[in-house]
Amino acid sequence: ERKMTAFESGHLDQVHDAQLDYYGRRLATCSSDKTVKVFEIVGDKQAHLADLRGHEGPVWQVCWAHPKFGSLLASCSFDHRVIVWKEAADNLWQQVYITPGTLHTASINSIAWAPHELGLLLAAASSDGTVSITEYSPSTGSWDATKLPGSHPIGVTAVSWSPAIPAGALVSSAQAAPNVKRLVTSGCDNTIRIWRCAESTGLWQEEETLPGHSDWVRDVAWAPNMGLPRSTIASAGQDGQVFAWCERVASAGGQGGWEKRLVHDFKVPVWRVSWSTTGSILAVSDANSQVTLWKESVDGLWKQVPH
Repeated sequence: ERKMTAFESGHLDQVHDAQLDYYGRRLATCSSDKTVKVFEIVGDKQAHLADLRGHEGPVWQVCWAHPKFGSLLASCSFDHRVIVWKEAADNLWQQVYITPGTLHTASINSIAWAPHELGLLLAAASSDGTVSITEYSPSTGSWDATKLPGSHPIGVTAVSWSPAIPAGALVSSAQAAPNVKRLVTSGCDNTIRIWRCAESTGLWQEEETLPGHSDWVRDVAWAPNMGLPRSTIASAGQDGQVFAWCERVASAGGQGGWEKRLVHDFKVPVWRVSWSTTGSILAVSDANSQVTLWKESVDGLWKQVPH
């Protein structure tokens, strides 16, 4: 039996995001009140631990890094900045990095840490139409940022990393393939775009532009695949539609690319999509303040999961 617990966040304005850490023991929230809050979660009880202040505008998203890097939390804001917070001692947080004011010239709408196998990398999507990748170098202790070439000209709404383990690695008898460095972005140009970092050069390039939505794409999420032979992306649109994009494996004489399937037309704008840990269930939140769960059936059709 599922149990839902609500509690008062203490934010003074609208809450835009809430994210549990890797262990599900801490919850970070952010708000238009310019703050980030951290809570401890034990069962159905929660305790307020910290208020993180440093942004000068509404804070849109928060994102926990993998615990192998310590207790690190990133936040992004309307103030054009990303702040990386570190818990230096028990419940004592400090800013360890702030993106330079010249990196982005408009609101930063979405952030995502890369899979831990790739190192400490943070992608940020901005209304200035660009996406930045900031990487921490353990040898020098510095953070270095690069920009993806191009991106979405009107504005970028969301960014999501692909799993680092290549699709099909779990069931392949071939020698282990190197980790994959890919991500997907969504934008106000009604498209999603796939990007890959070339292993040989370390340079990012666009792989695919996928049209399909008739209005802004509000969110995009790359599904975990656990090494299984498929790669799936979910996209959510202002047009009310949610699509699942499945990558076709290019074979001799065959064509690769991505196949689009409609999950559901919600008839109202869809704000966020999020995958379960195994990538088998998709959660969707829409403008009617409804959260629904969806699962692909054996015939390839998507059906709602009761909850």
